[in-house]
Amino acid sequence: MIQRQQIESTFAELLGQIADPDLRRRTVDTWMLAIEEGGWRSMEELSSMPFTLLTNCRGVNFLEHTVAVTQGAIGLAKAQMAAYQRMPYDIDMDRLIAGGLLHDVGKLTEFERKPDGTYVKSRAGKCARHPISGAILAAKAGLPQEVINMIACHAKEGEGRPQVVETVLVHQADFGTFDPLVMLEKGTLIV
Repeated sequence: MIQRQQIESTFAELLGQIADPDLRRRTVDTWMLAIEEGGWRSMEELSSMPFTLLTNCRGVNFLEHTVAVTQGAIGLAKAQMAAYQRMPYDIDMDRLIAGGLLHDVGKLTEFERKPDGTYVKSRAGKCARHPISGAILAAKAGLPQEVINMIACHAKEGEGRPQVVETVLVHQADFGTFDPLVMLEKGTLIV
C-alpha cells in the first residue's frame, strides 16, 4: 500500500511552497483518498501510469505530468507578477500549487492497471471523468471551493464556466503539456 510519506516525498518541493499547513495537509489527504478509492498499491504503478489514455504519452508519466503542470502554472503566475506594473487580479499561490497538484487526481479512480501492466479506463472512469471524480475527492477532504473549481474546471468540463484565475493558469499549463503530444501523434507539430 502506498504510504502518505511517499506522496509527501514525491511532491516535497511543491508541497513545501504551500504556506498554509491545513491546505498542504488536505492536498495530501486528497491524494490518499484517491489512492485508496482507486486501489493503487505501489508508487511503481503510479510512476508507470500514463498521464492520459487519449494519446501516446511518449514516456511521460502521471507523476511527471502533475509536477510539470504545477510548475508551469507557477511560471505563468510569476511571469505576470513580474511583468505587470499592477496586477489586475490577485493570484493565490497556495491555491495554485494545491490545484496544480490535484488537477488530475481523479485519474486515480478513472484509470486502472490491468494484470498485464496496461492502463485502461475503469468502470468509475466510464461513469465520471477525472475532473468530476477529483472534485468529489477534494470536497471529501474538505478543500476550499476555489481548489474544487480548479479540479472540476481545468479541462473541457470547465469550458464556459466561471473559474478562479488559478483554474485558468492550471488549464493553460495542462494543455501546454498535452497538445504538443497530440500534435506530434497527428504529425502537425513542427519538429
